Amino acid sequence: MEFVVDGRAARVADERASLLEALRDELGLRSPKDGCSPQGQCGCCTVLVDGHPRVSCVTPVRRVAGRAVTTLDGLEEAPRWLDAFSAYGASQCGFCTPGIIVRLAALARRGPLTAADVEGALVAHLCRCTGWRTIVDAAVAASGDEPVAPPPPGPSRRAELEGGSAQRIGPEVAAGRGGFADDGAPAGALVAVPDQAGGWAVGETLLEARAAAGKVQGRRSPAPLRWPVAVPDGEWDVVLQTTWTEPAYLEPDASWCTPGGCPATPLANGGAFGGKRSSPVPEAARALADRHGRAVRALWAREDVVRGGPKRPPVAAGIRRDGTGVIRVARTPGIADAIRSVAPGLAVEEVDVPGPPTSADARAAGWAEAAVLLAAAAWRRFGIDSLATGAAASWHRFGVDSLPTDLADGEVTVVSPAGAWATAHVPPGGPIRVRVAAGPALDEVVLRSYCIGAAHHALGWVTREGIAVDAEGTVHDLTIRSFGVLRAPDMPAVRVDIVPPGLPPPGGGPAPTEPVNGSEAVFAAVAAAAWIARGLPPAWPTEPARST
Repeated sequence: MEFVVDGRAARVADERASLLEALRDELGLRSPKDGCSPQGQCGCCTVLVDGHPRVSCVTPVRRVAGRAVTTLDGLEEAPRWLDAFSAYGASQCGFCTPGIIVRLAALARRGPLTAADVEGALVAHLCRCTGWRTIVDAAVAASGDEPVAPPPPGPSRRAELEGGSAQRIGPEVAAGRGGFADDGAPAGALVAVPDQAGGWAVGETLLEARAAAGKVQGRRSPAPLRWPVAVPDGEWDVVLQTTWTEPAYLEPDASWCTPGGCPATPLANGGAFGGKRSSPVPEAARALADRHGRAVRALWAREDVVRGGPKRPPVAAGIRRDGTGVIRVARTPGIADAIRSVAPGLAVEEVDVPGPPTSADARAAGWAEAAVLLAAAAWRRFGIDSLATGAAASWHRFGVDSLPTDLADGEVTVVSPAGAWATAHVPPGGPIRVRVAAGPALDEVVLRSYCIGAAHHALGWVTREGIAVDAEGTVHDLTIRSFGVLRAPDMPAVRVDIVPPGLPPPGGGPAPTEPVNGSEAVFAAVAAAAWIARGLPPAWPTEPARST
């Protein structure tokens, strides 16, 4: 079967394949990415077919016979878009970026884009890293006439601090060439995917391996969300219950290995918010390569990530105005120490909860929940029920002459265990205002991008995110759109002010003088401010995108 790809004639042998499988496995084109495997929901595999955007993972390759397919690599205007995305910090790991640029660049051929144009087009995509706003700004700039100068490419210390692993920045990263494991696998490697019996099915191609595994397409369930941990008994001023949430990193766990070799890391160009630090996929690639005597690509589908990837431990807590209370949390190594690092007045009770695995490696796991509870207790201590009533609250009834500076300004302050601090103000409808002190900025574009991404993650965590897990611990929500991640049109503007080194947090305390992670402090501060702004409802998400 023949068609044209990026201006060159191409021929593929297996007409059963999807267009994405043909592009990646038969033609070796790596800019289209497999993020939802294949649900047609993340947009990472978007290409142009005769000039129109198509999600290639659910497009049978036979449907493009004789037609013209364009990937990011064949997009004439790509260099300008890659420069703009680098200049605005609109690409972090870079996995979702090629598909986003392909769609937006095609749209921009009609004329310069507005923010509303971009937000509407991004409904077809998912990005967990950036929080959307930098993508909107970059797209508006790229579609205009003004020159755009990207920052120098290469390793970024600030990105490494924020992402938790080695990370590069620059146009190559925005092009999807950040070093993702499955992009670097040798030609001719066997492909292994999880089967239905706890093992691995192996084939010469991904299509063969998935057929051998009997892969069943995941679905979104009508099952309601559950809050698996019971609130401790007691008289509490603030109560909080969280449910199961998905890290929602875009690149499913992947690795490859040669016989006797060292498996490729699944972390690639970013830390996946801690979700891949204990991934079993590299060891599977090593064992399978040794067994078969050939290089093996080991790949999780999106359903495997949801079922087997670690989740943020659900909690249930009660706290008093003085900061004392009890927090119950799904039993997880290291989680109790993380909670006590910021809230020594909280007694920690670990409980066994049926469900997917949990990990303290998730973004600010444990200590962010504790910081949120302390912030809520402080507002209640001064008689304030929400940000909306802060200025007029009857805090004087509690025997104080004035409010702390941040509370009087309608802000919430969080100091992280790393020593960074952030303030956040999250009025309903936005815009979100953030100040962050993380020592020397090193790279203001990268720091600001990570902070906006953290604000997006936090707002979604509080208001929308959750997956259905039944009482026996079985996960029912297996599609990437069922996680509740906020879409681009739902994300308010975010203003980030970077505080110079040496400035202490409101209310006093040490100031960070060396570079430290700042986005985790922003994550906790925005979560606390968003919750307080909504009047401290006891269960998250506060506005679930389904009936509960």
